Amino acid sequence: MAWIHIIPEHEATGKLKEMYDRLTEPWGGVDNIMKIHSLNPRSLWAHFELYKWLMRGRSELTRMQREMIAVVVSSVNQCHY
Repeated sequence: MAWIHIIPEHEATGKLKEMYDRLTEPWGGVDNIMKIHSLNPRSLWAHFELYKWLMRGRSELTRMQREMIAVVVSSVNQCHY
């Protein structure tokens, strides 16, 4: 859990709520790595766009290879992925 003040999904309004609705994962919530930006929705969206480009943009790595790198890094960092 982040030590940064975040706005939880049930308290989000306006543009942040719209973003949360779009970023809600199949498990029913928004990932904490995205919620740390909740006080600055522009940075939240910029983070999402960067993530989207890194994971789905043109690359010599396949999507599977990128996902495996993310899993290994998360494991090393003892972070749920």
